[in-house]
Amino acid sequence: MTIIIIKFIIGLALLVKGADYLVQGAGKLATLAGISPLVVGLTVVAFGTSSPELAVSLKANFTQQAAISVGNVIGSNITNILLILGIAATITPLSVSQKLVRMDVPIMIGISILLLFFSLDRQIGKLDGFLLLLGGILYTTYLLIQSRRNHSSPEELTEEFDVIPQEKSLREWLINIGLFIIGFVMVVWGSDWLVFGATTIAESFGVSELVIGLTVVALGTSLPELATSITASLKGETDIAVGNVVGSNIFNILIVLGTAGIFAPSGVEVSAAAINLDIPIMIAVAIACLPVFFTDNLISRWEGIFFWLYYIVYTLFLFLKSTEQDTLPIFNAVMLWFVIPITAVTLIIITISHWRDRAKFASKVHHDQQLNQSEGDQ
Repeated sequence: MTIIIIKFIIGLALLVKGADYLVQGAGKLATLAGISPLVVGLTVVAFGTSSPELAVSLKANFTQQAAISVGNVIGSNITNILLILGIAATITPLSVSQKLVRMDVPIMIGISILLLFFSLDRQIGKLDGFLLLLGGILYTTYLLIQSRRNHSSPEELTEEFDVIPQEKSLREWLINIGLFIIGFVMVVWGSDWLVFGATTIAESFGVSELVIGLTVVALGTSLPELATSITASLKGETDIAVGNVVGSNIFNILIVLGTAGIFAPSGVEVSAAAINLDIPIMIAVAIACLPVFFTDNLISRWEGIFFWLYYIVYTLFLFLKSTEQDTLPIFNAVMLWFVIPITAVTLIIITISHWRDRAKFASKVHHDQQLNQSEGDQ
């Protein structure tokens, strides 16, 4: 067992460091090409930080361990919002761009619901995978077109990735292409050891592969997102911090599960537990982003604390459920009749209050404009 745990840890380290090289190489190549920081966060960085999920999902499906594959994606999406955004917002409040609120978050919610619909037959088949992957390609293409129309300033790009966009020397390109390739190899190798170790550990402790995928593997493969978002929040680059998480969640469903659905020999099997509980929780977490992001276009510290506390509660629930603890019914009752209703009511009150404030502000602006116009006529 000691050797298995060591292989699991080494595999995780290879995944995380490999993803870091992928992000460095791809991010700098993207800035050299003149792509804006927000789109880098939503596409290039998000794809690089989602590469562990992609590698793990493909490996798990080819070794008949689909529960780890599905659990990894669902767990990563829940972890990205509740834990990663929560920690980043606790460090410093995160401003949220209007584009994220109006387009990217609704897309994240929509494809989460679409995943539930595709999963109702207990499988992500080749057609489902093709449609998801096609959606990912269209989404990425749209963002890249938008980026080319709205060039970022050279100063923005230099500060974010320490690269001067006009410097397009062959040496600069080769170094970053090399980083990208090395990172890719490390991610593939690390995923092999990680999946093998996770499966063995799950069997040894009598825990389902789905729970291992939702927790240990999901947290491990989300470490690149955690590092990227925390670093960005410390630097005050909140577009990257929030955009990275939202973009990564979109990529996890469209690209990771789409690719896995196409290339897995018999599709990706989705368990009843994932359909009945974990995917709905992922959808609820995605929906909760709207009122939080919408109010003042800011994720405050108390909202960040609220996020990561819910992550702890969710992880505790999975542990109690998987080990069939006697306290599970009490825990369920407290969550169902106290914590969740209070949370829902709080979010509704916050949203309504914000809408009223916006309506009052708009009315005041309109009144002032009319007053100024009447004074001008006199």
